[in-house]
Amino acid sequence: MAKFEGVKWAPRQMRYLLPEKQFAILESDAKVYGVSRSIFYATFLCFEGIRFFAKKNPKGQLEVIFLNWDKNLERMQRGMAFNLSQSQAALIPTVEEMESIIIHQYFRDPAVRAFLGEMADDGVQGYLRPFTVDEEQSMGVTFPAQPSLRAIFCRYDNYLGEPFTGVVIPQLIRATSANKTGCLKLGINYLISLKAMEAAKDVDPRAAAALFLDDRTHLKLEDRCITEWDSSCCLFGLRDGTVVKIPESDLILPSVTIQGMVSILKEMGVRVEERPVTYGELVDRVKKNDLVVVASIGTAGIMSRCQKLLCVDKDNSVVATHLPDLKHPVYEKLAEAKTHYWDIYREKARLVTGMNLFKYAL
Repeated sequence: MAKFEGVKWAPRQMRYLLPEKQFAILESDAKVYGVSRSIFYATFLCFEGIRFFAKKNPKGQLEVIFLNWDKNLERMQRGMAFNLSQSQAALIPTVEEMESIIIHQYFRDPAVRAFLGEMADDGVQGYLRPFTVDEEQSMGVTFPAQPSLRAIFCRYDNYLGEPFTGVVIPQLIRATSANKTGCLKLGINYLISLKAMEAAKDVDPRAAAALFLDDRTHLKLEDRCITEWDSSCCLFGLRDGTVVKIPESDLILPSVTIQGMVSILKEMGVRVEERPVTYGELVDRVKKNDLVVVASIGTAGIMSRCQKLLCVDKDNSVVATHLPDLKHPVYEKLAEAKTHYWDIYREKARLVTGMNLFKYAL
């Protein structure tokens, strides 16, 4: 798993066949057919990344805790709908069905429950990966005939981390708004993210993230807008104390984590603006030292602050280099918000407006 550290996988994965509504526990390394629409055409490949925390209550009972994961499951539904035909819409499980399958069937499997118990004893974070696949052995270029929901999870120590170096990559387009795929977690989006990371390392070998622009390649470079990092959304902290969030669109994944972080920042008294940021504005603010910090926001790492952001021109030459102002209050406010966000999982911090805690006793 790229950028993950200290990963240990659960001993089992689950499979839920959508047409038959049939649940099964599989080995953690269970395969799919090499001849599959999902393998060849990325058909019915969508997924989610969902952080959770396992703990034991004062009575010694095992509990798992999720934050706003209903929104993850709703986004999963939208990904499934994109990959299925209109006539297959009835196959898509409800949020309540997915919740029940994962919690009351998968997590209650003895081997899985024992692994969760170890996580609770060690106080570590978990990362649940539900994903879809066409289970049929087929060469046809059609919608999946045997769509299924699978899931597996791991425990891990860290993701991406701080500090990291980022590079703006204007030459590659993560997704196109016309196809309405950029707002979904689809397998088809992520090959370009990998290619962008290669391009970023050409600019700086230490690069750990690539920042994309929008798909309006007919415009001048400076008129195109920032979208998101290769595998996460972004926030910008400005000299006047404002934090800027990029608005959601067909090119922006509606991040569950960034919504929570914004709610926490607002309750901390930080002014948050939701508006587009052109590449021209970004470069100008970097040159004027008006940009305090750029952050990567995503489920696995919650928030990581960039130590260096390299802005390039159409010839891939660096035109501006951002370095964070480590002493500015907004730099520290982001770290405080991250700690608060994680402490909510651990029930050490209060919920803020717009966030919901889901706790299940196993």
